[in-house]
Amino acid sequence: MEMIAEELINHMIPPLKLKDDAHKAMLWMEELRSNELPVVDHEKFIGIITEEMILEVNDVDKHISDFELKHTVCTVSNKSHFYEVLKVSSEQHAKMVAVLNEDKKYIGVITVQDTVTAFAQSAAVQVPGGIIVLSINSIDYSLAEISRLVEENNAKILSSSIKEDELDNSKMRLTLKINKLDLTAIIATLERFEYRIIARFQETKVDDNQQERLDMLLKYLDI
Repeated sequence: MEMIAEELINHMIPPLKLKDDAHKAMLWMEELRSNELPVVDHEKFIGIITEEMILEVNDVDKHISDFELKHTVCTVSNKSHFYEVLKVSSEQHAKMVAVLNEDKKYIGVITVQDTVTAFAQSAAVQVPGGIIVLSINSIDYSLAEISRLVEENNAKILSSSIKEDELDNSKMRLTLKINKLDLTAIIATLERFEYRIIARFQETKVDDNQQERLDMLLKYLDI
């Protein structure tokens, strides 16, 4: 299924208002385990404030309106395909993309990780093979080791992408495209070596045009 932006909105991430202070922003970031949040004024998207910006000024009483916000034009329409979300986030080097309705009013925000998940689900349905998403410690990352374990099950990694885990800077999320429909044995092998599998997608449908689109998406993920 091809997903559009309004279906990817992360409703757990609330927007800050210009009258809010930096202390509130830091509390929300800590609670959400996110280092940035959207800012909205009367349903208009204003931009993104980050934890780094607040720490630099070292004044938690400062209002959001006093900051020079980032990614002020990092937006998509609610009917945009998730490919467009990836494109905008890549061009803006942003982790969040605001979603606007037909009247240009803010209706929510999408994180890059939300879009990666949608990408994996779409690719899993339309491209031959299977997709596995792993959560790994940054210091333990070795694609060569993981490839060896996959190949022990008579399979190969067709493509891969890796992103820092937005919820834990010490971890990374590794997405693997594998040339097998049945991932059971591969997952069992990886888990035996204490790799944590956080998602798996096994396909049932093939589309001849999807490999090119898959390559394009993996390029967008390399922000």
